[in-house]
Formats: sequence, structure tokens, C-alpha cells
Amino acid sequence: MNLLLLKDQELLAPGQARVTDQRRIEHITRILNAGVGDTLTVGQVNGPLGQGCIEYLNENELVLRLALKQAPPAPLPLTLVLGLPRPQQIKRILQTVASAGVKTLHLIQSRRVEKSYWQSPALAPEEIERQLHLGLEQGCDTVEPKVHFHPRFKPFAEDILPTLMAEDPLALVAHPYRAAPCPSHVKRPVMMAVGPEGGFIDFEVEHLKEKGFQAVHLGERILKTETAIPFLLGRLF
Repeated sequence: MNLLLLKDQELLAPGQARVTDQRRIEHITRILNAGVGDTLTVGQVNGPLGQGCIEYLNENELVLRLALKQAPPAPLPLTLVLGLPRPQQIKRILQTVASAGVKTLHLIQSRRVEKSYWQSPALAPEEIERQLHLGLEQGCDTVEPKVHFHPRFKPFAEDILPTLMAEDPLALVAHPYRAAPCPSHVKRPVMMAVGPEGGFIDFEVEHLKEKGFQAVHLGERILKTETAIPFLLGRLF
């Protein structure tokens, strides 16, 4: 935890906050070995970040005096379209995209996505928020990514995608076959589509190409989705 992320309900009078969450308190006391008088890097969800001086701390409560004057880091100019991963993968992926600065994520249905995944507890609002906050804590960011759900591929491709493409991003689909190398050091907004485990089927790739996407690859090796995403982000930007 590189950043203590504060929710709105944890803010008291101006310049003060109170935390009772056991996970964060235990990290501060056992991992950071912090105590009264020490200063932590602190941020408000969807707000500024800065410093928090510990005024009171025990195993159940933390009180901080705040000085939050710093803007959060700039977001990546990327919209990520992702075939819904397995429930255990989505937790790690949510943390990865949040820590990397991705602010818009569209989870979509694909032929190789089990429909039962959409009922997974991993997609419950409180669980998604928890994973995103873990990623923000890691990346020292405060702005929550927006996560959108599209449990049918064709309505997404026909109705939603044209609106997203209206801003004329560089539209890419990760596809290891019959594709060009992924570009690097891109200086414009990007929309990147990444398939689920097993990738998009040919019909889906062709449908995306018809909408203006270019198929790209990362080399000869076939990577898991959770591995490919940070590779792609690092190469693009």
C-alpha cells in the first residue's frame, strides 16, 4: 500500500480523517511500522492527494490531520475493451488497470466467455470497488476507473462501439494471428480490445476490423490476458 486512500465518509472536519478499516490499519502498523506523529501519503477517492499526519492510532482506529493539495497523476489516454476474464483473473486485472492509470474499462461478452462468469461475486459492485482501490493504492492514484458491462457482443459492437469510435482513437485488437506488430510510443488516444482466455474468435475479430480496428500482436509467444495487458500498456505508452 503506497497510498492511504480515503473514502468520503472517512473525512471529518476539514483537514481531518478517521479510518476504522482493519486491513489498512494493520498495514500501517505492521508493515509500515508507523505511529503517532508519522506522516503518510494520503489521497481522497476521486480527489486530491498529499500528506496525512497520524494524530491517533490503535488497532481499531486511525485519526489523521490532512494536507491534500496535489493533483492525481494524469490518466493513460486509453479505453480498454476486454472480453470478460475468468473470475479469479478479473480481480488481478482490475488492480493492474487501476494502478497503471487506465480510467475506462468495457467488459464484454465473447464466444469464449462462459456466460456464468457474469454472475460471479467478483463482479459485485463492492468487490470491483475493492479491487480498483487496491490498484489505486499501489499506483498512488485516487481516480477510480469507470467499469462498464456488456453481456452481449453484437449490441456492444453495433450500438456502443460506434459512439466510442466517434472520438477517432487509434483502435487496436490484440490478436496473435495475421496481425501487425503492436505500435509503440503512441501519441494519441488508443482503444485496445483484448480477448478472453483463448482470444476472440475470427468472426469477432473481423467484426472489430469492420469498425476500424487493426489487429496487432506482441510477438511469437501467446500470453495470458492478465499478462498481455501490462505488456500492451508498456509498449503503447
